[in-house]
Amino acid sequence: MGATSDPTQDTSDEQQKRSEIYTYEAPWHIYAMNWSVRRDKKYRLAIASLLEQYPNRVEIVQLDDTNGEIKSDPNLSFEHPYPPTKAIFIPDKDCHRPDLLATSSDFLRIWRISDSDESQSRGVELKSLLNGNKNSEYCGPITSFDWNEAEPRRIGTSSIDTTCTIWDIEKETVDTQLIAHDKEVYDIAWGGVGVFASVSADGSVRVFDLRD
Repeated sequence: MGATSDPTQDTSDEQQKRSEIYTYEAPWHIYAMNWSVRRDKKYRLAIASLLEQYPNRVEIVQLDDTNGEIKSDPNLSFEHPYPPTKAIFIPDKDCHRPDLLATSSDFLRIWRISDSDESQSRGVELKSLLNGNKNSEYCGPITSFDWNEAEPRRIGTSSIDTTCTIWDIEKETVDTQLIAHDKEVYDIAWGGVGVFASVSADGSVRVFDLRD
């Protein structure tokens, strides 16, 4: 008689395979990273370098679930000025909006990703470069930012110049900019459509309601 397959054993093997640690070795030190939430891009990550030089790198890598390998697509790797302090994909689970990635360093940058099967060319292009200081080409380094899940046209940034800036990325304009703290602002996080919090070197956390 031929050997029969044990369904229970097959299920156990599959669970064991999925519980493994998947590893990708980048060619440089990694500082910033974030998950993509799009339903059509499962297990996709953006990773950013930490290099002591002006040109840095961002890579978009994805897990191949069939063989358990995290792969990097050379077409989705691009140069970035300074080490990115943060990277976030647009919070668009249902894929209703363009596939975007935001990064922060000296400025807030929005990148458009073209990696669908229908696209003519795979790659990443700079869509917007947003400078919160209208009076100068210089911008105080952005320490962090957060993408508003409830209102994806809005991104909030925090800066060492004590300010928080709320951007309308569709219009590429500042919605609100305010002196949020007495010292450097280190992080910012949305709590809803018009509410965000920030933390600072002054030792405080402050909550702001833009609806008022």
